[in-house]
Amino acid sequence: MTRLHDVSTRSFDQAAMPTVTMIGGGQLARMTHQAAIALGQRLRVLAENPEDPAAQVSPDVVLGSHTDLAALRKAAVGSHALTFDHEHVPTEHLEALVAEGVNVAPPPQALVYAQDKLAMRTKLAELGVPVPAFTPVAEPSDAVRFGDEHGWPFVLKAVRGGYDGRGVWMPADAAEAERIVTDQLAHGVRLLAEAKVDLKRELSAMVARSPFGQAATWPVVETVQRKGQCAVVIAPAPDLADEQAAVAETLALNLAAELGVVGAMAVELFETHDGALLVNELAMRPHNSGHWGMDGARTGQFEQHLRAVLDYPLGDTSPLAPVTVMANILGAEQAPEMSMDERLHHLFARMPDAKVHLYGKGERPDRKIGHINVLGDDVAEVREKAERAAHWMSHAVWTDGWDPHE
Repeated sequence: MTRLHDVSTRSFDQAAMPTVTMIGGGQLARMTHQAAIALGQRLRVLAENPEDPAAQVSPDVVLGSHTDLAALRKAAVGSHALTFDHEHVPTEHLEALVAEGVNVAPPPQALVYAQDKLAMRTKLAELGVPVPAFTPVAEPSDAVRFGDEHGWPFVLKAVRGGYDGRGVWMPADAAEAERIVTDQLAHGVRLLAEAKVDLKRELSAMVARSPFGQAATWPVVETVQRKGQCAVVIAPAPDLADEQAAVAETLALNLAAELGVVGAMAVELFETHDGALLVNELAMRPHNSGHWGMDGARTGQFEQHLRAVLDYPLGDTSPLAPVTVMANILGAEQAPEMSMDERLHHLFARMPDAKVHLYGKGERPDRKIGHINVLGDDVAEVREKAERAAHWMSHAVWTDGWDPHE
């Protein structure tokens, strides 16, 4: 379902197309740069290393750390909007930029709910949004008490900074909880505890919102997690009732409006066995669960994010096929001897319809080095094809034993 409402008016600079600054030089910035090219825009990137995925391709790179206010100021000069490849910029730096007149999108008062998991949980609970039971953990006894009350194991999280399974623990008993909490607190890590949800599957509802308040949604997708990170996305989520999809989309739209989000936002959801939906996390930027839309939607998340932060009218998010499956290319335990270029050659020879997106990253175990989108009509067939293609690109081995040389 696509919802579009309200179209803004804005002033136009006849001299030049806008420059958008993106903080972080990862693959999300790289793919946003691709979208910016098509729109005639310039994407400036604040990257820590010239070999970062976005720094390899953008002509406008500022080298520096996202924790350095001077580097942030340098990157922001002359840009029409400053936005994010990741959420880890100190909130106080962003507030300083806003005070200096920088158009930070999403603004820090919204982004904090994607940066700080405890602030997010507390705010959502205040809004009456369903979330797992949670509590802040200031000392080991808080964690033990929570485990005794809500069951073992439970989920222990770093309040800030965790991603793709990092900063997350599942202590099985009091002794393990005490050990983890003591160690993390000693290193200055703030913690919270959450009840472990007996879930049926994970879903993601992605939306985009402009400063004017126009908003759009993509179909709710199913995300398949392996080793704590997203491996596969199925769009739309199979066997999700229209009514439940509408509930998830409306929830995401309402949250974007309530929190004052500008740009793309992913609302990661748990679906329980009785059909309830609980909010897991928020990401206020392009997100792995939206990569399918690069090839499977009329307007993908990277173009939409640029439209939103610049207050352009938003694009049509309708799917282009009954099913799109995205499979992440994750680094193998041992990188194959066959080069990535040769693997790509063989993949295209066998699957000419596979859409491949590589990030320019070195291979190491479980690292996201690219993704593949496959479109089609049958969920099982499309998923099998996408996962087989991604496995081939990771391992140089066909899961069905196919030999490219025969």
